[in-house]
Amino acid sequence: MSSETPSSPVYAVVAHPNWRGSHVNHQLRHAAATTPGVALCDLYERYPDYAIDVPAEQARLSAARLLVLVYPVQWYSMPALLKLWLDEVFSYGWAYGHGAKAMQGKDLWLVLSTGGSEASYHPEGYNRYFFDAFLTPYEQTAALCGMRFLPPMVLHGAHSATPAEIERHAATFAERLRTYPQWPELADSASCAACDVPDADRPADSTQGGH
Repeated sequence: MSSETPSSPVYAVVAHPNWRGSHVNHQLRHAAATTPGVALCDLYERYPDYAIDVPAEQARLSAARLLVLVYPVQWYSMPALLKLWLDEVFSYGWAYGHGAKAMQGKDLWLVLSTGGSEASYHPEGYNRYFFDAFLTPYEQTAALCGMRFLPPMVLHGAHSATPAEIERHAATFAERLRTYPQWPELADSASCAACDVPDADRPADSTQGGH
């Protein structure tokens, strides 16, 4: 795992419950681990007991400009430990809500793989919707925190991808990490103002999931 320094501009959080069965994500993990300027968090390695060190994770996020979430799409969502990480680390009063500015101005980039082909994400395919329809919760998560949601990098049909296709995909991922934030499309990508969350909707003394 790459060394983590407070000045790392990129924080890559990778989540795969079974690396031995991974066709794509283990190569993406390696690319992130060997790219200078990237702090890597392998969630299932760091927190096998699901006991997340929230202050430590928030400190790493505070030091970064870009948060990269790397994972296989499972049931149209993220692996369970990554969802728990998001629930606990992106807390009210820190990541969003009244006076919360920890994540404002940062970028969020999803790097995803799907078992289904791109054609399956179509009104006439078995997934019934275009893939973008499943991204709305992530885009809104970014908006709630005042983050810029960058166009995701997606590899469809991971199970049937050839070794050459996966290698090219991982190489592109590594190049993107190396060149951030000098991405041409960022010049035309507007920042997002954080959404205003009324205190009555998220009382400061409430616990997560207490409603």
